[in-house]
Amino acid sequence: MDLFTFLSSSVMVLVVFTIVLTLVPISVYLERRVSAVIQDRLGPNRVGLPLTLFGAKKDFHLFGLFQPAADGIKLFLKEDHTPAHVNKFYFILAPALVMVPALLSAAVIPFGSTMDMPFFEGRQVQLAVANVDIGPLLIFAIASLTVYGIVIAGWASNSRYPFLGGVRSSAQMISYEICLGLSIIPVLLYFGDLNLGRIADQQSRDGWLLLPIAFGGDGPVVDWRTLLLLPTLLIAFIIFTVSLFAETNRAPFDLPECETELVSGYHTEYSSMKFALFFMGEYAAMVVGSALIVTLFFGGWALPFGLDNLIRDPATGAFPWWASLMHMGVFLTKVIGFIVFFIWVRWTVPRFRYDQLMKLGWVVFFELALANILLAAILIAIFG
Repeated sequence: MDLFTFLSSSVMVLVVFTIVLTLVPISVYLERRVSAVIQDRLGPNRVGLPLTLFGAKKDFHLFGLFQPAADGIKLFLKEDHTPAHVNKFYFILAPALVMVPALLSAAVIPFGSTMDMPFFEGRQVQLAVANVDIGPLLIFAIASLTVYGIVIAGWASNSRYPFLGGVRSSAQMISYEICLGLSIIPVLLYFGDLNLGRIADQQSRDGWLLLPIAFGGDGPVVDWRTLLLLPTLLIAFIIFTVSLFAETNRAPFDLPECETELVSGYHTEYSSMKFALFFMGEYAAMVVGSALIVTLFFGGWALPFGLDNLIRDPATGAFPWWASLMHMGVFLTKVIGFIVFFIWVRWTVPRFRYDQLMKLGWVVFFELALANILLAAILIAIFG
């Protein structure tokens, strides 16, 4: 490994971890504000600093933007209580098993385009930690480890309600992991590729998967093959998005921590930073899930309508550094948009019963995903 590769990889790791860990408190803040708007109340708007400006005392609160910092300080300073009846080793291990997979999953998602480096002539860097050829499979493999943390948390607590929450989570996450994997097969058949970087790059040239319009020299161009496959791709998007709610334990599928039945479910016995790791793991998984939806279905970092073709280097296919920074902003804007969508659904749709959750996964989505794969494969085989 040369110096350039080492430095670029180190910077990518730092950037990805910073983005994910920054989006977690932003997501918590958005959760508070969006839920307040939906419920017609104020939400956090008074957390701030007392300042004296021009001789007048005034609170500097910036619409409650200091609330995530206050939450973090509270969790750090709160008493870390470990009940005497728990299995301490696994009780401490479980929160890490929930948080770490969510962070590792972000490593293969391209958060920007291939960039020409201005200080390293002829060198390019893909804005992703790992540009691998099995991106979605690697994400599913790593994300599936989260269930071990939740099950271990419920078992190690030596309490009935946490144990029931862990058992619920294992059945729920295994069920919807199957739906997640099956749902994107039509997308992978369409692209003929498992590399998320190349999938995003193709959408930057031809238009987003669910917005397949690209402007060329002769005006807008629509691929008729994409239009024929669009119904199957739309079904794939719906199944994938709904399954992601269940996979990340987000309402209306938050049955493993259903407070009306299980107190707080698998993390009932947790407090302080151990609880915070569960909390952060859920939001980090939501961030990574939103990024994966954006990458597969909405062009990732790409601008709509193939506008990236206007600024791309025709010889190398790379972008100038300023365009790559712009693409990072585009990608983050899309991700935040889907985070808001996750929040909106949570505070709009009532919680499912557990039998309804299992029926939706095994009776509806499983069969629908298989039929969608068959239809997509037939269309691709006929029309190429």
